[in-house]
Amino acid sequence: MKQQFGLIGYPLGHSFSMNYFTERFARERCEATYANYEIATITELPKVIQSQSMLKGLNVTIPYKEQVIPYLDTLDPATAGRLHAVNVIKIIRDGDRYQLEGYNTDIIGFTESIRPLLQPNHHKALILGTGGASKAVFQGLKDLHITPIRVSRKKKEGCLTYEELTPEVMATHTVIVNCTPLGTYPNISHCAAIPYHHLTPNHLLYDLVYNPEETLFLQKGKAQGAQTKNGLEMLRLQAEASWTIWQK
Repeated sequence: MKQQFGLIGYPLGHSFSMNYFTERFARERCEATYANYEIATITELPKVIQSQSMLKGLNVTIPYKEQVIPYLDTLDPATAGRLHAVNVIKIIRDGDRYQLEGYNTDIIGFTESIRPLLQPNHHKALILGTGGASKAVFQGLKDLHITPIRVSRKKKEGCLTYEELTPEVMATHTVIVNCTPLGTYPNISHCAAIPYHHLTPNHLLYDLVYNPEETLFLQKGKAQGAQTKNGLEMLRLQAEASWTIWQK
């Protein structure tokens, strides 16, 4: 029987993961399938695993990267344990019993995709959003020796609000990473409420969103001369790291 893999999240809509792995399996003539499991609550996870006896691994997306942790038996200390967020689950089966191992491939996907774009003036960064993906970006920037701070709509400890993005803050924080879903298709007219008029060619804007290819966030950055990149390469690197985990 074919090995099965999949993605849990809600809502899923267009799935990079399913398209990526389906095309890869066909290209490499791999005896495997990949499916979306759109679950309205994380409590449905055990039912998915129990009903799919050949399911060997799952990717995890919004809003379950943190909610899934209580359902796991172990966390990889170097990735998921470090971030307290999971985007890859390895399922180890023994008859009707199973164990779930949690990993996070967000850090490697992010750092390896942004590294070639970094310049000597990129010392500080703004991270837009405070969800599970922002944790990996935060740690990834620190690993790259860039000092990050998160930006939240509401006042939170250790975060700036959008109202606190002064000209001075914008001038010194020359890397800006969007970790919110704002601008994702079909809501392409939305973007984070930063003061785009303070952006310069010294800035680098990175958007985890990849659909559309150029979000309004990136369009506004490019109009000010900023360097821009979307999250597609990050997703490819994450997917490859997921496959490595499932096969080891």
